[in-house]
Amino acid sequence: MATPGLRDIPLLPGSPRRLSPRAVVRGDRGPKHEQQYLKVPGPRAQGLRGTSTRESGQPSGGGSSHRCSVINNYLDASEQVSSEARLSRMHFHDNQRKVDYVLAYHYRKRGAHPGHGSPGHALAVISNGETGKDPRAGAPGDIDLGPLDTLEEERKEQREEFEHNLMEAGLELEKDLESKSQGFVFVRIHAPWQVLAREAEFLKIKVPTKKMYEIKSEGSIAKTFNKVLQKLSSPLKPRVPEHTHSRMKNLSYPFSREKMYLYNIQDKDTFFDNATRSRIVHEILKRTTCSRANNTMGINSLIANNVYEAAYPLHDGEYDSPGDDMNDRKLLYQEWARYGVFYKFQPIDLIRKYFGEKIGLYFAWLGLYTSFLIPSSVIGVIVFLYGCATIEEDIPSKEMCDQQNAFTMCPLCDKSCDYWNLSSACGTARASHLFDNPATVFFSIFMALWATMFLENWKRLQMRLGYFWDLTGIDEEEERAQEHSRPEYETKVREKMLKESDKSVVQKLGTSTTEGEDEDDDDKLTWRDRFPGYLMNFASILFMIALTFSIVFGVIVYRITTAAALSLNKATRSNVRVTVTATAVIINLVVILILDEIYGAVAKWLTKIEVPKTEQTFEERLILKAFLLKFVNAYSPIFYVAFFKGRFVGRPGSYVYVFDGYRMEECAPGGCLMELCVQLSIIMLGKQLIQNNIFEIGVPKLKKLFRKLKDETEPGETDSAHSKHPEQWDLDYSLEPYTGLTPEYMEMIIQFGFVTLFVASFPLAPVFALLNNVIEVRLDAKKFVTELRRPDAVRTKDIGIWFDILSGIGKFSVISNAFVIAVTSDFIPRLVYQYSYSHNGTLHGFVNHTLSFFNVSQLKAGTQPENSQFDQEVQFCRFKDYREPPWAPNPYEFSKQYWSVLSARLAFVIIFQNLVMFLSVLVDWMIPDIPTDISDQIKREKSLFVDFFLKEEHEKLRLMEEHPRRSPGTGRRSRSSPTASPAPSGRSQLGSSVSSGSQHTNV
Repeated sequence: MATPGLRDIPLLPGSPRRLSPRAVVRGDRGPKHEQQYLKVPGPRAQGLRGTSTRESGQPSGGGSSHRCSVINNYLDASEQVSSEARLSRMHFHDNQRKVDYVLAYHYRKRGAHPGHGSPGHALAVISNGETGKDPRAGAPGDIDLGPLDTLEEERKEQREEFEHNLMEAGLELEKDLESKSQGFVFVRIHAPWQVLAREAEFLKIKVPTKKMYEIKSEGSIAKTFNKVLQKLSSPLKPRVPEHTHSRMKNLSYPFSREKMYLYNIQDKDTFFDNATRSRIVHEILKRTTCSRANNTMGINSLIANNVYEAAYPLHDGEYDSPGDDMNDRKLLYQEWARYGVFYKFQPIDLIRKYFGEKIGLYFAWLGLYTSFLIPSSVIGVIVFLYGCATIEEDIPSKEMCDQQNAFTMCPLCDKSCDYWNLSSACGTARASHLFDNPATVFFSIFMALWATMFLENWKRLQMRLGYFWDLTGIDEEEERAQEHSRPEYETKVREKMLKESDKSVVQKLGTSTTEGEDEDDDDKLTWRDRFPGYLMNFASILFMIALTFSIVFGVIVYRITTAAALSLNKATRSNVRVTVTATAVIINLVVILILDEIYGAVAKWLTKIEVPKTEQTFEERLILKAFLLKFVNAYSPIFYVAFFKGRFVGRPGSYVYVFDGYRMEECAPGGCLMELCVQLSIIMLGKQLIQNNIFEIGVPKLKKLFRKLKDETEPGETDSAHSKHPEQWDLDYSLEPYTGLTPEYMEMIIQFGFVTLFVASFPLAPVFALLNNVIEVRLDAKKFVTELRRPDAVRTKDIGIWFDILSGIGKFSVISNAFVIAVTSDFIPRLVYQYSYSHNGTLHGFVNHTLSFFNVSQLKAGTQPENSQFDQEVQFCRFKDYREPPWAPNPYEFSKQYWSVLSARLAFVIIFQNLVMFLSVLVDWMIPDIPTDISDQIKREKSLFVDFFLKEEHEKLRLMEEHPRRSPGTGRRSRSSPTASPAPSGRSQLGSSVSSGSQHTNV
């Protein structure tokens, strides 16, 4: 039966057509679909071509046979919608249906010009619903029906089928008119209530019920302390509704259409927030198939095949719009994403509401890490000030600076280097005391316990957030149910099946995937299929690590050769060590920054070769590879200075040479700890400043500028009328796509390594990390709010593999700091001398004790200093080592002091490691992973829910029993009435009546 006021117009090839839920893809030739029609309003169609209509013949009502609304507003490019008609840029053009998701694609049309395979007229759908020859062929706003090239035609058919399948799933679509020769089209998607309810039940989304309860308060002392703390911290709190910690909480329960009476559904349009709605639509998009694209599963596959350009949910509006109209995005910008509010706490609840749990947990972790850096920074500054205060009391540095001692040192290089006096290294010795003093040992122990405390407190905060965010019920089965195969995995499986058998197996495979993939849970790709990828991964990672080590070795060679070259010139001879150290560290920094970008791309490429099945597996393997490569890249120069430099030098008369004639470099007279401090500080600060300022700020701005210039220069893309009032989907499309949290986490994890692994050599590392993170929090916030498209809300209960990496770094830091104190610093040699060799129990004579004698007459021929300018004739020179003197029975062999110091160092490493590990385990045991109040609240919530559930069930049964007694004839009248609603609608009416009768359960 035709709809009044509408005319049936046969669709012509190339014309815009309404995508009906009952339409079929091209190539099907059923008797009911040989001719398709476009419903166009007759006398009312003045402004819109093909305004929103509902397909006739669709049954209405609830249940499975819902009415599928198709809204394709093909707008005439020459006509504008008034501002009064467009109340919101977040809705369809009817101002009723909210846009939950957007698909964008680029189209090209090849025009049919007169005299080129065309009768000379372009066919167009005109506003009165008639089809004919348009005398204004080629005018702006007309639809050119020239043939598309093969690729574009194929993509168009794939889009039509995919959109048809989306509507079969219950979604409602609206798309623009393809009115130019080329341009972008946005497909807006709206999920009606029936779809939201169905998918929320399938995804087990927890929603608040009508029952509220008061969170149990702490004891009187804790309650008073919290009140005082709340008053003191009130200026630091952001002014957002979600940040006001209410003592009331709703009971939450997974959504169920059979138990609608449990929920307080006042408005179906706002019951699910925007993030949840977009998450539901994204799940439908990920599992919807397209047979024309080789049974491709999901929107990600279509984007990978360039069928669509992008798919994203909309932001809640503009963040910098004038006026008092407030949305969540604008609120986040004003109270969180500006540098002017750096002193305020983060509105974590609002972040989670807007971006989802995964991003909310990242910013909660980053905030906790930053706050934990405050006490470590204070202790680090105290340790540094202690070194400054005791520098005048340091006996070894005084002895080195005392020119009366006149320690004549052996030449630092062959021929060109002369003998030198130890007092000339006075400045280095005094500076080394700032970082090499007894306080650094206790600071290392403190930082090891600090790392344990941080991880334990994060587990507690994670559980607390999981309780308030209703994440406690997420299990692994639920997470696996939301995982879909990656497009690359499906393609690989299809190629494998195609090789093993004919195409029918491929079709069968596609059919089986659409039916739910319950055939088996095992990977379709065996280890034999993955072996080449694994082999390539293993070989490539080994090659990259070897490349890093070779670059470190190259910098070592640069230091050796440069030091030798500068020593030849008298003018540069005095500043050789400073010049070589500074330039080598800068070279290391530049190489690290370049290799970081290369290794990130290589890790992604290697992970793709492995062909992981799901996105979660892909992300975990990518993180492991990227972290391994970047860890080696960032820390290998520091490890060299800390543990290897100066260990393989040899001794005078028997030096170790690199290539021909270049001696291995030695540590400074005050030890390598000072150089380690310089190396660590420059690399850490350089990475933070350059990566933050250039990579995270400058590069996105350049990309945005380049894309803007490109859009302005492309013909046929711009519309002056439209550019003045762009829609929200246009604004969001111009933003950068969201690529995941891996770069953000990786940057902080590497910084965590700088703070913990070598903190014994650089107590100020937590201070610089704190200053960086205060900016980093707002920088990341601004990027997410203003520069990136809105990410899909992802529900997760923890930070995943990052916690294991943090825990591993924390344990490894205990070992590294133990070796830094024992091997790199002079802490152990001083203790051994003070308690074993000192005559008065002090450090007087320590410098002389650490210097060995060498007879200069035993220098190899050709290595003696040329034209020595030293004042007196030198018979013996000194070098830093524990060796027997030339007059001993075994000259230049390791002395007893050497073995005493070596055994003391090994004993210290063992004692330090076991002591810190024991204290860390003790802290772990003393601090429970789940806060006591949260565990009590979870148990209380379960008992409250049982009572609430039984009460609501009893109320439902009572109302069902009373309903027939009050109106015994209503059922017959409803069945005989032609306007009666179907059974599903009656069930929903019953649910609403029960719901209205149960409002008293609110507390």
